[in-house]
Amino acid sequence: MKPFILVTGGTGYIGSHTVIQLQQKEYPVVILDNLSNSSPVVLDRIASITGNRPAFVEGDIRDRDLVRQLFRDYAVSDVIHFAGLKAVGEGEAEPLRYYDNNVSGSLALFQEMEAAGVFSIIFSSSATVYGNPGYSRFTEETPLNPVNVYGDTKKMVEDILRAAKRAQPVWQVALLRYFNPVGAHVSGMIGEDPAGIPNNLMPFITQVAVGKREKLSVFGNDWPTPDGTGRRDYIHVEDLASAHLAALNKLQGGESFLTVNVGTGRPYSVLEMVAAFEKASGKTIPYQFAARRAGDIAECYADPALAKTLLGWQAQHDVNRMCADSWRWQKNNPVGYE
Repeated sequence: MKPFILVTGGTGYIGSHTVIQLQQKEYPVVILDNLSNSSPVVLDRIASITGNRPAFVEGDIRDRDLVRQLFRDYAVSDVIHFAGLKAVGEGEAEPLRYYDNNVSGSLALFQEMEAAGVFSIIFSSSATVYGNPGYSRFTEETPLNPVNVYGDTKKMVEDILRAAKRAQPVWQVALLRYFNPVGAHVSGMIGEDPAGIPNNLMPFITQVAVGKREKLSVFGNDWPTPDGTGRRDYIHVEDLASAHLAALNKLQGGESFLTVNVGTGRPYSVLEMVAAFEKASGKTIPYQFAARRAGDIAECYADPALAKTLLGWQAQHDVNRMCADSWRWQKNNPVGYE
């Protein structure tokens, strides 16, 4: 039997889509998740889609005894590390919680990996590590200068892994810097189900479309962009999941250290996304303009060339597919996984 892939945060939005693709490639998977922003129903949905229920351990990456026991119970070869808090505004309001969970939690996980002799990891990083460099197209050489707590926690974990690699070359590390994941599994059974008020654009749009929210707030209409609203690089979550499998393949093939942007290279404004979603869903999305949010920037998008060169990966799904799949998920699950 193949060794297990440990997926921390594997019942979350990106994690669950990645688990499905791993299982479809016949990787045995064990998920570690504390269910703080996800539902155990996801496990049933994964089983329905793949015909195979992943092994699951409920718990926190900061629980060293639990993590140590997990490595005893499962022969793990590689770790894909999604577990973490991810709301920019919440991070500004609760910095100590974010540093404890995202940085201290990751450090505890890495130390237990080392103790168990597991040295291969794919880390869920973010384009927020770049901050606001004064230009919009980010390469992997763009200086790291995060402007919020969330981005700072991602950079700190990257720094820890870089230092671990320097000290112990046996480590194999892939740092994947995501842009803006959207979309859902084509089945409509798995999708983004944020707790409370959504922090990201697409789930807010879909909740307006399904009648859960009255209107969309657009933060700023005076940005230096063609229509005055912020522009971002949106990537289908299925494409993002496939990037993890490409990275895993490289690490298992002996690659030592990778740092790649995971995006499409094509930015869309908020109003462009609203229009694309209206076309895909046949729904009108009422919106109102609001003040800019602290820490936002006008525009950012990936230079995805290195991912294609190093991983042989590039995004396949366009904005129409992103919107159609997002709508199918929300229409089929108007209250999410409840």
